[in-house]
Order: sequence, then structure tokens, then C-alpha cells
Amino acid sequence: MAGKKKEISLQININNDDQWSEVLATKGLIVVDVYQQWCGPCRAVVSLFRKIKNELGDDLLHFATAEADGIEALEKYRGKCEPTFLFYAGGQLVSVMRGPNSPLLQKTIQEELNNEKSVLEHGVARRAVKDESLTEEEVNGDIEDNPHDEDLSAADNESYTVAIIKPDVVAHGKADEIIMKIQDAGFVILAHEERTLSKAEAEGFYRHKAAEPYFQELIQFMSSGPSHVLVISMTEGREDVIPAWREFIGPPDVEEARTNQPESLRAQYGTETLSNALHGSSDSEQASRELAFFFPNFRMAMAGSSSERAGPEKEHVERTLALIRPDAARENREEILARIHEAGFTVAMQKEIMLSEDQVRQFYSSHVEEEYFPSLLHNMTSGPVLALALVKQGAVEHWRNILGPKDPVQAKSEEPNSLRAQFSDVNSSINQLHGSGSSDEAENEIGFFFPPEDTLAVIKPHTERKEEILEEIQARGFSISHLKDTVLSREMAEEFYKEHRDKPFFSQLVDYMCRNGGELCGAQESTSFKISFV
Repeated sequence: MAGKKKEISLQININNDDQWSEVLATKGLIVVDVYQQWCGPCRAVVSLFRKIKNELGDDLLHFATAEADGIEALEKYRGKCEPTFLFYAGGQLVSVMRGPNSPLLQKTIQEELNNEKSVLEHGVARRAVKDESLTEEEVNGDIEDNPHDEDLSAADNESYTVAIIKPDVVAHGKADEIIMKIQDAGFVILAHEERTLSKAEAEGFYRHKAAEPYFQELIQFMSSGPSHVLVISMTEGREDVIPAWREFIGPPDVEEARTNQPESLRAQYGTETLSNALHGSSDSEQASRELAFFFPNFRMAMAGSSSERAGPEKEHVERTLALIRPDAARENREEILARIHEAGFTVAMQKEIMLSEDQVRQFYSSHVEEEYFPSLLHNMTSGPVLALALVKQGAVEHWRNILGPKDPVQAKSEEPNSLRAQFSDVNSSINQLHGSGSSDEAENEIGFFFPPEDTLAVIKPHTERKEEILEEIQARGFSISHLKDTVLSREMAEEFYKEHRDKPFFSQLVDYMCRNGGELCGAQESTSFKISFV
């Protein structure tokens, strides 16, 4: 039992019913952060758990994150728009807390831990509770005749904004500190992703600033290293989060922020106008555009989770592959993309690719012996193909329905409004659009055009709990293929971060990567590893 206690005492990610039962059987107080599969647990909450555990150092205190989507006992918690913390002891629910209030969370943990000690040491009766808020929602949910129920439309009424913690702040290790301040201020983080923008992605995201003289400098900066991208809301009172967030981060100009709003995040963490620490959407239109850019299936996930409570079962949100073949990609690309968006699809991934004959034979391996294959091969290699991963409820069937029959002549005759009828040449036996035949086929085909990618990750020197970080990386679906501890020389650090050489934080970053306080370069190891997403 001692070994098992140690395994889950700091923090474990629960994603199935067996793990859930095992954790609830643990002696002591278990604090569970309930999260959704589509956004994952908040990194700042995990950091807070570790901080509290280190401060209290109590073997009776355990922390866990639980994926509501995969645990039957947490079915009613799916689709919630704010953090939910469940406190269990002796297999019973003893307290519930909602919202990102860190001080209150710490206070509740201490109180419930003391209560459980009284139960175990002095025989005091354990006080079990019911989640009153959940009970009320279940009662309201029984009224199936009201399609406009406020709870069911929460995802539509919610105010969202996209926030970005920029590369300079992340490079200085301040991201988690800022996230804690965001939550303490009453904002709710609904989705969180750490990612490094490519130059093409940065140009696409900031295309509205293309005419500005600093545009290229901005693109270089935003693609220079990892950023943290957040979806933020304020559920309490249905406040409009966009002006509240912009007030919280302060003016874009750092000097103005320091003068007029010294408590703002930009005043505290920004260094210059472009390196002003954080980004916030300027209005609801920009917020919607940015939300679709970073989290294309976010609104569907929220709406889908809410609609599950309405009673009737809804179609499953899924992906399908769409191919716009060379002739249509060359002549009708924008019109077809517009029709895709009008049909309610979200383009999750997009790639223009020139296929070789071998690639076409591999992709259409089951068609090679068909009479029409030579024409298909010629068509598919005659120019760039536009590959799209489309997301929608029932995406596979919906996409095939709007495509129409495979034969262009039949499509023109029977379904003249279909895409193949309108964008294929009736004089050719090869239509100009492809769609996956099933959900399994869709995933295989998406994998063909959008294969898993490898990236290099580095755990920086002086970082504690490396093993826990590696375990968390693997728990999130990443595969570690190579692992190496390396002592960096100054020359190695400068070469590794050469893209940052003209940045004001470059010298500090190099010092950090190869120094231990005032000690000589190379005093501590960095851990580097190659990972791919499965």
C-alpha cells in the first residue's frame, strides 16, 4: 500500500472508471480537478497542487486530475464552463468548489484535510455532501420541452476571448505565474495550449497588421519561441470578458501601461511595444476569428457538451478528409472553401501538396486495378492538391452528401446543386473532389496527409521534478523517442537560441541556460528529448 500511496499522492491523471475507483479507495483526502478531454487540465492548477503538497507535506493529502469524458461517475460534469474541484474522503464526496479562486481552494483543502484527520484519529463522523448545483441542473434538465433553456444555451451566450502569453515571457519562465494571476482575478481558462507559431501561422494570425511598418519584426518575434494560447471567459454574471481582459492586461504600449496602469500585466511583464507580454482580442469579431484560428472545434465542443444534457442524442463531432483536386484547386479554390464554411464545417488543418505518382498509388492503393486509375493518376499529379481536415457533427456523411455522386455526369443530372456537379468537368470521368468513406477511413487518410510530427523539447536547467514532467508529457499523448542529459557551453546555448540573438532577453536566456547562479557555465544539465504526437 505504501508504494501505491506514493504513486498517486502528488498528482495522477484519471481517465477511466478503473482508475477512478482506485483513487477513491485511497486513505485520506483526495482533491480532484475535473476537466474536459477537448481542452485538458489547466497547467496552473497542476502547479498549484504541487505547491500546496510541498507546503503541507502531508501523506493524507492526494491530488488528481480527472477526465470527465471517460468516467461514468462524472458524466454530469461534462461541458462545464468553469473549473470544478471535488473533495473525496472514504469514497464519499465531502466538498465541492467551483471557480479559479486559488486562496479559497487552498483554504478549503486545509479545512477538509483537518476534518478528515478528525475522522481518522478521533472517530468523528464524516460529513458527506451532495453537489447542490449539479442536483439543481439535473432537475432543470428533466424539462425536455424547453429548447431555449438557459443552461443549454450557455455555450452560445458565453463571452470568450483569446489570450496569448508571448514568447519573451515564456522564455523567462513566467507563464505559470501569469496564469495564476489570471485565475486569481476571476477569469476562467477554458482551453490552454503551448505552441510555437511558424512564420506562416504568425503572418496569417496578424494579417490585419500587414501594412504596419513593424509587421515583419512582429512576425519574427511571435515565431521566435513558444507561446501559451488561452481561451478565457468570465462566467459569473455573464460579464463581457473582452473589455475586462483588455483592462486587466493594460495598454499595448508598455511605457503607457507602466505610467497609467502600473498593476496591469503588461506593465509588470512587458519590455517594449512588440514584447508587451500578452495579447488580447480587440472586439468580439476579432475574438471569434482568433478562436477559430487556434481552436477550430472549440465552439462545437462546448455546444456539443451542452446539448448532450438536452435529452435526445446528437451526432458525434468527427473529422473527415476533403481533397480539392488540381483543376478545381487552380480554378475554384476560394468558391469551394466558401461553400465548405457555409455548410458548417470547420477547417482544422489545411495543406497544399504536389503529389508524386508513388504517393498517389499509395493513397489510392485499392483503386490501382480499376479501369479509370490511369486518368485518376494523371489528374492527381497534374498540379497541387488542396488537402483539408474538416470538423463537424457527422462530418463524414455530411461531406459526402454535399459532394454528390462520384460520376460528374450523374451528379449534373441527379444532384445539380452538389459540389461535384458544379466544380467537375462533365467531359472527364474523374470528379474534382474527394471525401472519406467512413470515420475509420477518414482518420487513416488524414494521417496520410497530416502525419504525426516530431519536435525537440528541452527541460531547462535548475528545473525540479524532471521525472514528473516526463510522465505528464507521455500522459498527454506524446511519445518520447530520444532522451539525453546535456551540459550546455555558452557557445552551444548561443547557437541553440541564435534566432533570439537580436532580442533584449537573449543574454539573460543564455546565462540561464548555462549558469547556476554565479557558478561557471555548464554547472547543471539540461534534458533534451525528441517527441511526437500520437
